[in-house]
Amino acid sequence: MVTVLISCNQTKEKEEKMQTQNVLLQEWTGPYGGVPAFDKMNIDDIKPALEKGMEENLQEIDDITSNVETPTFENTIVPLEKAGETLDRVFSYYGIWSSNTSSAEFRKIQGEMAPILSEFNSKISQNKALFKRIKTVYDNSLKTPLEDDQQRVVQLTYEGFAMNGAELDDEKKARYAEINKELSTLYTNFSNNILADEENYVVYLTKDQLGGLSEGMIKSMAKIASDKGQEGKYAVPNTRSYMDPFLTYSTERELRKQVWTNYYSRGDNGDEFDNNENIAKILKLRKERVGLLGYDNFGDWRLQNRMAKTPENAMNLMNAVWPAAIARVHEEVKDMQNVANAAGDNITIEPWDYRFYAEKVRKQKYDLDSDEVKQYLQLDKLTQALFFVAGELFDYNFTPVAEGSVPVFQEDVKVWEVTDKSTNKHIGLWYLDPFARPGKRSGAWATTYRSHTTFDGKKTVLASNNSNFVKPAPGEALLVSWDDATTFLHEFGHALHFFSSNVKYPTLNSGVRDYTEFQSQVLERWLSTDKVINQFLVHYKTGEVIPQKLVEKIKKASTFNQGFSTTEYLASAIMDMKFHMADPSNIDVDAFEKETLNELNMPKELVMRHRTPHFGHVFSGEGYATAYYGYMWADVLTADAAEAFAEAPGGFYDKELAAKMVQYLFAPRNSMDPAEAYRKFRGRDAKIDALMRDRGFPVPSK
Repeated sequence: MVTVLISCNQTKEKEEKMQTQNVLLQEWTGPYGGVPAFDKMNIDDIKPALEKGMEENLQEIDDITSNVETPTFENTIVPLEKAGETLDRVFSYYGIWSSNTSSAEFRKIQGEMAPILSEFNSKISQNKALFKRIKTVYDNSLKTPLEDDQQRVVQLTYEGFAMNGAELDDEKKARYAEINKELSTLYTNFSNNILADEENYVVYLTKDQLGGLSEGMIKSMAKIASDKGQEGKYAVPNTRSYMDPFLTYSTERELRKQVWTNYYSRGDNGDEFDNNENIAKILKLRKERVGLLGYDNFGDWRLQNRMAKTPENAMNLMNAVWPAAIARVHEEVKDMQNVANAAGDNITIEPWDYRFYAEKVRKQKYDLDSDEVKQYLQLDKLTQALFFVAGELFDYNFTPVAEGSVPVFQEDVKVWEVTDKSTNKHIGLWYLDPFARPGKRSGAWATTYRSHTTFDGKKTVLASNNSNFVKPAPGEALLVSWDDATTFLHEFGHALHFFSSNVKYPTLNSGVRDYTEFQSQVLERWLSTDKVINQFLVHYKTGEVIPQKLVEKIKKASTFNQGFSTTEYLASAIMDMKFHMADPSNIDVDAFEKETLNELNMPKELVMRHRTPHFGHVFSGEGYATAYYGYMWADVLTADAAEAFAEAPGGFYDKELAAKMVQYLFAPRNSMDPAEAYRKFRGRDAKIDALMRDRGFPVPSK
């Protein structure tokens, strides 16, 4: 008996020691309501922290289900909302390793933990006793409604469990959980394969192959090559942040073809990192899983609680825009071919030529040089522009924190405190990780380390924006393209959505996928407002404000190349939907992609924005699966809302309309049905007409 007691005490001491020594498990301390100890992250802590976090979370669930009292919102939903706080903290660090600082060592751990985490999630989502209590609260709320926000939490919680198999019998539950476990490994493999191809395919140039490239890009490429042991050469990494400007400006056509091929072949090279088999397995497993719930296809299951409701509604929108988009592509290609012919280039426009000759057409048609525009787009000034817009619309103030007062995971990450301008009340912290580097996933994204809630003491927001700008040489200004500047505002829109949250419960911070892009897309519109242009678009050498003539050219060319941008996006969105509505039994992924594009009459001069073998939005997880259409759905709202601002007495800085936007479109998060929220803002539903006008396409006849 004594031995047992000693053993129990030793175990308890061991656990307490791990809790105090493992940084990932510790409660966040320090200023601003506590912050993650990013400067003390240790990769050896990941597995034990995840294991401890899962153990603690399952115990919290047991505490809920062992309660013998009649299930109520207070004794079931509230403790469920509180559950998992320790694990959430661990995942904040885990996400940094996964997205910002990945390594071979981490990927190995990620591969090991993916199926374990999947099993853990199934233990909660398929817990009979827990779901029984949730269902009791839900059923009772239909008879005796709760407060609005509580009713919404109960509804979303019940639907979430039901959609994920809580009502299945034991045999089907077991298979459902097994499928999720298999998928978790496939998603991890898919993501890591893309990252491997981005790291493995680098094009090295010599000094005589730099024609057309900017001085800043050349310096950056030289440093990357030097870092890789290729002194005297110039490296073109296999990421969008390098591919896009290289294809736009390089005069070396064969090298453009090579860079284009490397980028669009990621995950499709027939080697150990090929993703086609992963995709085929994912599609089969997704169909089987939703079949257990009685759905014909993944799209029917996924879209039931989205704004679109059905795949057919999403397809109707995309099919309404597609003909105008490809018609515009044919016009753009004709213009480009004429420019090439006039220059005596003796070529037929191919996908690796599109950006290069589009830039020449832009100069010819609009006398607009993208490189000239870049001279007025400095990242530092654009960051100030973000803060200005946030101040005007949201009444926010951004102040840089003292260096060293908030831990960061990489020296380039900067942090600002966000406060209310009127009351000086603390709202949260904004982290910015701007530069591309090895181990960081490509693209741009926003995330939260902590979301706003008030049900268990007020929690302030820790939000971050992450970009992949090419880091300039020391002392050089970082100049970006108009498109990159637009994306910068887009991701900041997500951050403002996080900061403006006024919800009480964590579940209400969840996003509706075809709506949550709206808040970020609408913010893009402020880049071209006069107040931003006249204050922040200044020449990086002279400090002079961008000339009005150049601004007029930019605005006049606003619908330029919309054929390319709309078609490359829509092709990916339609492909996503088509894949998930098809029979995956014996699917040949490459063949299906090719056949579907042929049926769509996809112009041969461009490709999907995300070819299937590297379509991470859809196959590295489930967030955007049958939901990539959401950007277009959200853009219908965006264009419609932008017209409301254009018509307002104060234009884009109209205080009354801005307040309505924050009140109904940003602050509620998911505490209100999105369609209802938009009607409260606009007084009616959004119309597609604004989107078509916005892109310079013919408005469909009624």
